[in-house]
Amino acid sequence: MASKSLKQRLEEVTTGSVLDHIKTVVFVYVVLTRLVKVERHLRARGIATTFLEFWTWLNKNLLLFALRCLPAQRKKAEADIAKAKLTIESKLVPQGEAVTRHTSLPAKGHYPEWILNEMGKMDNEIGHAEWKHGKISGAVYHGGDDLTKVIVAAFERYCVSNPLHPDVFPAVRKMEAEIVAMCLRMYNNPTGAGVTTSGGTESIIMSVKTHRDWARATKGITEPEMIVPDTAHAAFDKAAAYFNIKVHTMPVDRATRKVDLNRVSWAINPNTIMLVGSAINFPDGCQDDIVALGKLAQKHHIGMHVDCCLGSFIMPFLEPAGFPVEPFDFRVDGVTAISCDTHKYGFAPKGSSVIMYRNAELRQYQYYVNPSWTGGLYASPSIAGSRPGSIIAGTWAAMQYVGYDGYLKSCREIVGAAKTIAARIKSEFGGKLYVLGNPPASVVAFSSYNPRCSIHEVGDIISHKGWHLNGIVRPDAIHIAVTRLTVPVVDTFIADLHDAVKEAELNPSGKGTMVQLYGLGKVAGALAPSISSQIATAFIDTLYKA
Repeated sequence: MASKSLKQRLEEVTTGSVLDHIKTVVFVYVVLTRLVKVERHLRARGIATTFLEFWTWLNKNLLLFALRCLPAQRKKAEADIAKAKLTIESKLVPQGEAVTRHTSLPAKGHYPEWILNEMGKMDNEIGHAEWKHGKISGAVYHGGDDLTKVIVAAFERYCVSNPLHPDVFPAVRKMEAEIVAMCLRMYNNPTGAGVTTSGGTESIIMSVKTHRDWARATKGITEPEMIVPDTAHAAFDKAAAYFNIKVHTMPVDRATRKVDLNRVSWAINPNTIMLVGSAINFPDGCQDDIVALGKLAQKHHIGMHVDCCLGSFIMPFLEPAGFPVEPFDFRVDGVTAISCDTHKYGFAPKGSSVIMYRNAELRQYQYYVNPSWTGGLYASPSIAGSRPGSIIAGTWAAMQYVGYDGYLKSCREIVGAAKTIAARIKSEFGGKLYVLGNPPASVVAFSSYNPRCSIHEVGDIISHKGWHLNGIVRPDAIHIAVTRLTVPVVDTFIADLHDAVKEAELNPSGKGTMVQLYGLGKVAGALAPSISSQIATAFIDTLYKA
């Protein structure tokens, strides 16, 4: 065989060299991309937090390995989970043969009298918390019996209405637009834009989706990240899980309970789509520095969401009610979105909320539009297609009934009661309890100075007196969200708290089981955190067990 020509050999060498160069370039690109991601992660989380995350991941996987390979450990974990499931079922699912269960359609429809009677039997058989006594933290935002009648009348009038068909139900469309307009004016942005939703979680999810799509369209961001305080609502993590967004959770100052601005600043990178601040947050009722966060957002041309779901119809009335308040609304430069729950201190029916934007251009990124569907042009403003027009009508009716003066009065009473509780905890429990931060509105969180006296144990004890409070962690604490129903029983609360603290001090177990499942209370306090997700899943499963 004839030897290859010099030209052929040069071509082979050149081709090989080009391929080698391409491989090298691809390798370097991949390595550099990974290094950039690592550098950004370390900047945002810090070395200590990153190590802790790795340590948590390692422990979780070691536990999973142990559960697979060590029968004794697996049996113990299964026993803990089974015990927790039984506890959950015993709290939520009525037991016994005497309980009437309706798991299939009746052969013939029942008369209204039978239905109302059966509902009464369920209330008697199962029981429910006596929320009218004012001992429930948040959860029930009752505007009074007269308002309830107004809302029920609105329900009756618009019970079949659906805003998906505004041509069929034009009055509902008008009321929805007016709800948004009233909230925008309340938050000092009458020229802004907004949408009603089914609650605070949907409002937050919609805002995250909007900022993600805005960042992708205007800045080309395909690997979005957002920065939230440790005290931000879990709905932000939920949105991130739905939309594949990386979340950097920032620590809060131990004294002020505001998010660490230096850490937020370090965490911002070219993939950041939005910052988050609360006014007020759920865990301790404190407010982040919205002005400083807005400046950072403006500087980096990113979104800034203020979560006012819990602050709702309290925060806008603090200043006119004579209470000190730091800026939080659309008057703050850099704020691009605010969520406000009308079904909390607005006393509207569950579930209703409003997500507001600085302008209509940003709101458009929330919409879903499908111009080529075989059923015709499809467009919707939020997650839901069909929506209950009766909720919108009830919300509009509540806002019209209460009015500005009514909300101002309600703010004075509720915040006045919350500040009384905070002041009395500071003055009457010196050396025993302390208030977290400087809560400006309706929520007061407090913890224990004494490590031998678990604050969650105090919460367990006071629950025996009928109180349904919220337990939080990092640090372990209890919070009470004051409502109109709480206002007359502030003295009772302080007296019961004194008794609970004394009892916990006399017989300290060092434990407390009141914190675990949001919406359920004390269930799984002693269980290992590594299996808590299975317990939460069991909790949700139990909700649908007839």
